[in-house]
Amino acid sequence: MKDVNALAVETREWLAKAADDLGSSGALIASGYLANALFFCQQAAEKSLKAFLVWPSQPFRRTHDLEDLGRPCGVIDPTLEPLLEEADVLSDYAWKLRYPGSAFIPGPEEAAAMLDVAGKVFREVQLRLPREVRIDSIPGPQQL
Repeated sequence: MKDVNALAVETREWLAKAADDLGSSGALIASGYLANALFFCQQAAEKSLKAFLVWPSQPFRRTHDLEDLGRPCGVIDPTLEPLLEEADVLSDYAWKLRYPGSAFIPGPEEAAAMLDVAGKVFREVQLRLPREVRIDSIPGPQQL
């Protein structure tokens, strides 16, 4: 088992990557690259959940499926379950729009709504972690 300092560093690294993905998503929405923005929404939620699992040394498999990642998060903190159910919709964006042949074209409202969901996952995860492992800023809707 890793020591608490190593766990804190790794947790912060996951959170920093999640925050970067949120920022990327916001910039891509503003630029009109909605499919890519949705991919980064999914990535932000995924990395936030992985940060939540790293801190208590809860193992997780390599997956983009937020339902799979959310199950152990809900066991750790059942108050996350409603948000985890809401966030599961993001899982499809890990692959749905990444390859040719998709007939689905997202609109700006959908992208903004999914950025809001990803931002909520990030913020709620941060709020449930000890202060010493949180990253400095918790982006709010006005920052995304």
